[in-house]
Amino acid sequence: MTEAEYVKERLEGQLGWYEAQSRKYKLFTLTLRIIEISAAAAIPFLSTLTQLFSVGTVIASSALGVLIILCTSLASLFHAQERWMEYRTTAESLKKEKYLFQTRVEPYQEGDAFYTLVQRIETLVSKETTNWAEYMTQAAKKKAEGE
Repeated sequence: MTEAEYVKERLEGQLGWYEAQSRKYKLFTLTLRIIEISAAAAIPFLSTLTQLFSVGTVIASSALGVLIILCTSLASLFHAQERWMEYRTTAESLKKEKYLFQTRVEPYQEGDAFYTLVQRIETLVSKETTNWAEYMTQAAKKKAEGE
């Protein structure tokens, strides 16, 4: 594989994937937080209306409380904010390595720059894969202990 092929297929491919995942989890995290905050802000307002519309406001307040719990639980279950940060960090690291390589600055200024690039990129990508595998192993262990 040539330098150009590696940069285009592997580096830019991984960079695109991590950026897309980062955007997805950012949107998911922010959407859940906006819903949570809006629902939490509406509950005190609804409580002031209980004398006028007692049953409706109690039901609405309860539903908003359930919505807040659902949003918090989903964010926790999917580790949305953590994934957003991890994916963004990896994407930025990949981008940094790409620019350092293209401009041939340290650590790419001498020797076999392509070899160094491949090692560093694969280390970044494998670190992410290792983190995922550890997370899955821990989740399975917790599930087995709980049953």
